[in-house]
Amino acid sequence: MKVETYKITGWKEKETGVLIDENKDWVLVKHIPVDYAIDGFKLYRKTAIKKRKSKAKEERISRVLQLKNIKTDLPDSFTFKNTLELLIWSEQKYGLFEFQDNEAEIFYGKLNKAADDIFNIDLVASDGSIEKEYHYDFLTDDVVAITFESDYFESMRLLMNDELKKDSKLSKV
Repeated sequence: MKVETYKITGWKEKETGVLIDENKDWVLVKHIPVDYAIDGFKLYRKTAIKKRKSKAKEERISRVLQLKNIKTDLPDSFTFKNTLELLIWSEQKYGLFEFQDNEAEIFYGKLNKAADDIFNIDLVASDGSIEKEYHYDFLTDDVVAITFESDYFESMRLLMNDELKKDSKLSKV
């Protein structure tokens, strides 16, 4: 089990995770937000990684996680793809996606439109409501990280689904 810390271009905070797999474009980790806590999966765009390291601190984290019998299996049905295909996969599997841009800003959404390397989303707000056709065009190259199965991601998914249920009940009245 290899734990690595990543310095991402443009982000203030370093990121740590258990390395699960990588290809030429992406690194997939089990995210470690603090100390020895695992919280979901995170994909990092390799071109945004300024530095990767695995030294004494990471070796200690790895030792603790092994003692805790943390599993490092690939998520069900996951395969590496391009940015849009990864967002589509997340939305199909979980109902939404989460990504961070080159300024570490976090977005939750559903794909609205996509053309070439530009996409538009329906933004999922922190209360679970969906802002249709959020008026911002994202460049796929600006997506630095994609997260899924974290506690907050699951909370957003539950809130969004609850809001959708309330909306469908209101439309039937």
